[in-house]
Amino acid sequence: MNISDPIADMLTRVRNASRARHADVIVPASRTKREIARILKAEGFIAEVTEEQAGPGKVLRITLRYVDGKVPVVSGLKRVSKPGLRVYAAKTDIPRVLGGLGIVIVSTSQGIMTGAQARRAQLGGEVLAYVW
Repeated sequence: MNISDPIADMLTRVRNASRARHADVIVPASRTKREIARILKAEGFIAEVTEEQAGPGKVLRITLRYVDGKVPVVSGLKRVSKPGLRVYAAKTDIPRVLGGLGIVIVSTSQGIMTGAQARRAQLGGEVLAYVW
């Protein structure tokens, strides 16, 4: 199946799996998805990310985190920049999510990073997603 926006597909799978209280979710692997999953793990939104061989391609197995085993840590994911409408932010205009309670994932010339890291490095770029 051809997916026009694989990042939005990954975020939707994680959102749906956390709302359905699944232990983990499987996503087709790519370098961009691997970096987004790495950021989510570093920021404490997911528990673990492993890469596995599944047939001809690789997949990412993302283990979700829950508070007290009931409430998902990921309460919201929003894709910002889409294939039909790209959204870019200058180094001074990187948005804050929920007043700093969430994170913004930005694709910069130095790689994919959080908004705070991009501000520190004084880099702008494409605003990929909001996570809270």
